[in-house]
Amino acid sequence: MTSLSMSSSDDLRGFLTKHRPLILDGGLATLLEVQGAKLKGDPLWSARLLHTNPQAVRDAHQSFLLSGADVISTATYQASIPGFISHLKVNADRARELLMSGVLLAQESVKKFHSVCPGNRRVLVAGSIGPYGAFLHNGSEYSGAYADRMSIEELKDWHRPHINCLVAAGADLIAFETIPSIKEAKAVVDLLREFPNSKAWLSFSCKDAQCISDGSLFADAVQVACRSLQLLAVGVNCCPAADVEPLLQSAKSQLSQHASWVVYPNSGEWDAEKGMWQTSGRTSAWAPALSHMWVEQGAALIGGCCQVGPDHIEELRIQLKGGKESLLDF
Repeated sequence: MTSLSMSSSDDLRGFLTKHRPLILDGGLATLLEVQGAKLKGDPLWSARLLHTNPQAVRDAHQSFLLSGADVISTATYQASIPGFISHLKVNADRARELLMSGVLLAQESVKKFHSVCPGNRRVLVAGSIGPYGAFLHNGSEYSGAYADRMSIEELKDWHRPHINCLVAAGADLIAFETIPSIKEAKAVVDLLREFPNSKAWLSFSCKDAQCISDGSLFADAVQVACRSLQLLAVGVNCCPAADVEPLLQSAKSQLSQHASWVVYPNSGEWDAEKGMWQTSGRTSAWAPALSHMWVEQGAALIGGCCQVGPDHIEELRIQLKGGKESLLDF
């Protein structure tokens, strides 16, 4: 079998263009909790399992791969070197090892998947990086309020070691996720130039169908993101699925020719007023009803976020790629 890794950044862009839309995975932490992990209230969230139960992370990745995901994201969204040092009482070297292990566990899961489903199909590993607010563990990734008291250089200094670990471990691309503010978007876009051989996507958290979480217009945020030629895609995650179409429509003139949309909403069951998840049973309807519209709008990466599990990713693949028989197509 030929190597499944991307040989170059150009190869990665060409791969995305040829096989779009690629199916992303769903809510990793959601699945880990279904598997029995106790993550609620944990300042490290799913990243703690990189230290305490790496096999659970492998199993979760495997479930999404078997359900049809073409891209799996590492369990590093809420991981950070200061966070590991503080909450696991490890030294800086061990903290860096844990961050890198997120990529290694995902790569091991891909290797196992190909032993079960042999073929030449490529699967990408996206190194997940959450906003600074995820480290704060106070919900500020949905407001971006912290950005007002931080400079762009301070935000770059925060993200730099985490990007470095994920790139060094061999992630195929970087996923900047749930970015709530234009200032933080500017920081990571600028910082990405320090890693010239790396590609990425950048997805924003949004407060409604027009604005990202800090109140800026989504169109303005997309314009900032598209300054980087290294971004393969820009878009939204962890928002209601119904908000995706108007958000993309509002910014279509700002999307550059070198970038596509990335879309992975949550299940739509988040009650912002109560600050809790509801159990409405709406999850199963989110993907098939809207995913074709997102493709028509130019989405090249489509998946799910919180409360979206393997069954929903399988349903999404059936809608967009023809089902599990397409797992060996490329």
